[in-house]
Amino acid sequence: MNILAINGSPRKKWNTATLLENALEGAREGGADTKLVHLYELDYKGCISCFECKKIGGKNYGRCAVKDGLTPLLEEAWQADALICGTPIYFGAETGMMRSFFERLTFPYLTYTPGYASLSTRKIPTALVYTMNVPEEEIPKWGYDIFMKRMRGLMAHTFGACELFCCTDTYQFSDYSKYLSTVWDAAAKAKRHEEVFPKDCEKARELGRRLAQGLPA
Repeated sequence: MNILAINGSPRKKWNTATLLENALEGAREGGADTKLVHLYELDYKGCISCFECKKIGGKNYGRCAVKDGLTPLLEEAWQADALICGTPIYFGAETGMMRSFFERLTFPYLTYTPGYASLSTRKIPTALVYTMNVPEEEIPKWGYDIFMKRMRGLMAHTFGACELFCCTDTYQFSDYSKYLSTVWDAAAKAKRHEEVFPKDCEKARELGRRLAQGLPA
């Protein structure tokens, strides 16, 4: 069992990365081989709409034809037995690096046929891990539920199954006094990070254990 986690945050040691590390720790406890990749270490771009992945009989049919820093990771993702993608929410969506990764990962599998069937011949469990500053009850207010549901549907349609894991009301800075951030209660943020975030990390480990067992997320 090979489980690959993709960190779409520019931070390697904060909320998103920590949850992914915990998920992989749980996966290793379940006997899986794991790997964590930080997208911000790679040099690449999003889909360039060349349609080489759609060309019947073409050498790149079903695969992204662009060759850049993302190419080796795409091959690893397509061969993985389970896939976890994590990203903070910036301006109501994934980070730009994660969005570009999603385009390059899933578009080659999508066919322009009735129902937009997926070319993926292996059904694998996947998960999306989202971190955000807003409290859980404000997710509908900002429309986050809409885009997250859409991305979950895309992953499930492409690979067969996808779990959505949300970590809300996150701790953004280690010292709120250094930044203009009066919209938040720094003490409340710190308290939640101390009391609730460890529980989110345990949930992430449970997710990893399930994936290691080959179970739908």
